[in-house]
Amino acid sequence: MIRRRAVLAAAASLLAAPAIAQDTRPRTLRFIPQANLTVLDPVWGTATVTNGHGNYVFDTLYGCDSKLVARPQMAEGHEVSPDGLIWRIKLRENLWFHDGTPVLARDCAASIARWAKRDTFGQLLDRATERYGALDDRTIEIRLTRPFPLLADALGKPEGPAFIMPERLARTEHTKPVSEMTGSGPFRFLPGDYNSGSRAAYARFERYAPRAEPADVMAGGKVAHFDRIEWIVIPDHSTAASALGNGEADWWERPLVDLVPSLQRNPSVTVKVADPAGRLALMRMNMAQKPFDNVKLRRAMMAAVNQEDYMRAARGDDTALWTDCRSVFPKGTPYYQDAGIGLMPGDLNAARKLLDASGYAGEKLVLINPTDFPDIGPLGQITNEWLVKLGMNVDFRETDWGTVVQRRASREPVEKGGWSVFHTTGSATAYSNPAVNYLVRGPGEPGWFGWWRNPQSETLAEEWLAAADPATQTRIAIEMGRLAMADVSCVPLGQFYLQTAFRRTLTGVLTGPSPYPWNVRRV
Repeated sequence: MIRRRAVLAAAASLLAAPAIAQDTRPRTLRFIPQANLTVLDPVWGTATVTNGHGNYVFDTLYGCDSKLVARPQMAEGHEVSPDGLIWRIKLRENLWFHDGTPVLARDCAASIARWAKRDTFGQLLDRATERYGALDDRTIEIRLTRPFPLLADALGKPEGPAFIMPERLARTEHTKPVSEMTGSGPFRFLPGDYNSGSRAAYARFERYAPRAEPADVMAGGKVAHFDRIEWIVIPDHSTAASALGNGEADWWERPLVDLVPSLQRNPSVTVKVADPAGRLALMRMNMAQKPFDNVKLRRAMMAAVNQEDYMRAARGDDTALWTDCRSVFPKGTPYYQDAGIGLMPGDLNAARKLLDASGYAGEKLVLINPTDFPDIGPLGQITNEWLVKLGMNVDFRETDWGTVVQRRASREPVEKGGWSVFHTTGSATAYSNPAVNYLVRGPGEPGWFGWWRNPQSETLAEEWLAAADPATQTRIAIEMGRLAMADVSCVPLGQFYLQTAFRRTLTGVLTGPSPYPWNVRRV
């Protein structure tokens, strides 16, 4: 088994000591993100770190609360026609973009239209939409071809919501990232302070008017208590731990699991579970080209996976913080079933027999993997180890996470910079139902990286949306989960629970899929 990175004893001693550094910038929050921020457009890119950045800069019409209920955010409210075919969403007053222009309904309509071309849930909405438009400056009108009762849930989904940007940016082709970070969220992006691989910075947007309700994940009042937030990219985990321990940083999004015990011993640091729903780890193959367009080969890959190996490599030996999950619907979500029984024996001999029967002819596989992401890097190392044991022709490419994120968007063959396999993780809430879960959706080219194509899954998704009762929805969703596992849309590697760490001088840190910048203050 791959050994996790050894932790220096000197770093541990620093962590155990009380903080001695004085905070000379009380109005600045210094934050260590999970990974480098290389993709800025949260509609074009789906990396978790990009989504987190999007929460700072852009606001949404609706936001999901801790019970996954979509509540008005930029919206004042909405009306739906008796036949369910017309939604009119009224914007609340005093909404401004960071460039000083007012937020208008036409900006929102254009933003929704672009987002709907890329997002899994949005694509379902797009297929049911005749027109996204504006009746006046404050009224968005969405005309549908059939009722879509989950429209507010789609626009305010927990990860990858319909972020609102000016019309001039929202008119950017959905296949290209926008060229500028101008939103209407509680913080302004500071392009002059951005240096990929080093830092990013945000300033409180003075004209942002938060809602009056208490903050509740993505819903309620997004009150910015800091004038400035600095993202400090620190790839070396011992250095990051020391920075948090001695007060040079305020918040470390994802501490290395081996360093958590030392952090917990520091009286100046709080450690808690970041997202009670947990995260699903997974392997994704490029199904748009050889050799993984062959489902028999994908099934051989699935048969080789022993989830315990992956979880111990990435998350350590504390089984309270991880569990098996042989399903594309995580444990704790409504449609979880152990759909991997019989498909995931975790046996290389069984995998070898399937490999021999698949017709695999030794084609080169390019496995892209990050060296600077401790939740993901060990996953790729485990896969590479057994690919070699199986005698497969694997080209193991280890780079930084930002490069992985950029390369996985390539549709080129491996000889021209493409890829065959990558690993990632996602919040359980992002996989909770067929509308948001891109792992059970097979639209092909318009879909998520890996481009699984399965028309039956898309038909079932439409049926799930139109189902008249929860029992029917459950039946359809379970069928979709089984289909995705049988056709190997991805290979689940286990479910785990991340911890986050911050100085005890901070209060108001919210739990959820992202590290939210609002509601946090220094005491």
